[in-house]
Amino acid sequence: MTSHGSAPRETTYRYRWVADELRKEINDGTRRPGERLPTQGELATQYQVSRATVIQALDLLREMGLIVTRQGSGTFVNTERGAPVVTADGSGHVDDDAEDAWPVASERVPPARVAVPPSEEVPATGEPQQTAATLGTRVMEAFEAPHVRIDAICLTSESLNLALAEPLQAIRSDQIRPETVKVRVMVPSRDLELAFPRPTEEESGDGRLVHEHWLSLRNSHGAVLRQSLRALRSTRGIDVEVTLKALPFTPPVKLYLLNGCKAFFAFYQIKKREEQIDDTPMEIYDALGSDSMLFPFERGEGTWDEAFVTQAQEWFDGLWGTLAKGITLGS
Repeated sequence: MTSHGSAPRETTYRYRWVADELRKEINDGTRRPGERLPTQGELATQYQVSRATVIQALDLLREMGLIVTRQGSGTFVNTERGAPVVTADGSGHVDDDAEDAWPVASERVPPARVAVPPSEEVPATGEPQQTAATLGTRVMEAFEAPHVRIDAICLTSESLNLALAEPLQAIRSDQIRPETVKVRVMVPSRDLELAFPRPTEEESGDGRLVHEHWLSLRNSHGAVLRQSLRALRSTRGIDVEVTLKALPFTPPVKLYLLNGCKAFFAFYQIKKREEQIDDTPMEIYDALGSDSMLFPFERGEGTWDEAFVTQAQEWFDGLWGTLAKGITLGS
């Protein structure tokens, strides 16, 4: 293993230092075109930095066209990259003390996308992030594949609907065009006595109102999901299959599986809050799915990630084929 010295102490410089070390190895032929890079975990150990720092470094190299990521396979040195990237002084070395040292000068690099002020951190896509902040980006990435497959377990499918907005718009504007889209979603059964949402006071008699409110959300979001995706079949000729099923329990977690190679898992955080139901304020125990922190896992990124994605897919498929039943979205 090549010795890279110690990572700089300043957190804001570390990802640029890692990116520079990898860039130099690519440019001098140490890492050859088509060669697979170590996993994010292995790179984090090799450079003695966090996995989040490695992800930021890889994002930067990807923007520069030096590496490519293939879903389910890993990250590789780009075989179609341009001329080696050099710094302004031609040395190929980045001076971390200079504010404008990174990114290095290259016609392949869009400056507005890559130049990151030293005072700002790039969002760490490998760390847990709120559903509202990251799910849309990940779903958009999934739709760039020719065959899209999304499996989800959730309470109402509201977050998934919001995440689908960008890829659906991209399809309508002919920016992307997948050949097939297959979506399977499991939500709680309409007849189930939910663990949540529910009134904080069980004796208040508001249980039925809270349940009906949740059911209306489940049905409306489910109907929008089916309609918006099935419209791709008639308007764009895309082979679309959307299926919803009902679970006989309240899922304490939410799970999204993208193209069989990525899994995003979150715990529903139950909180006491006020909700307007039929123009009446009610105190309920509930979980806001958009605020849940999604934990990312990806095939090709180490043993733990590989095992989690495999087990999560098997868990989903098992529920889908056994306990989950057909769903009715009518009132």
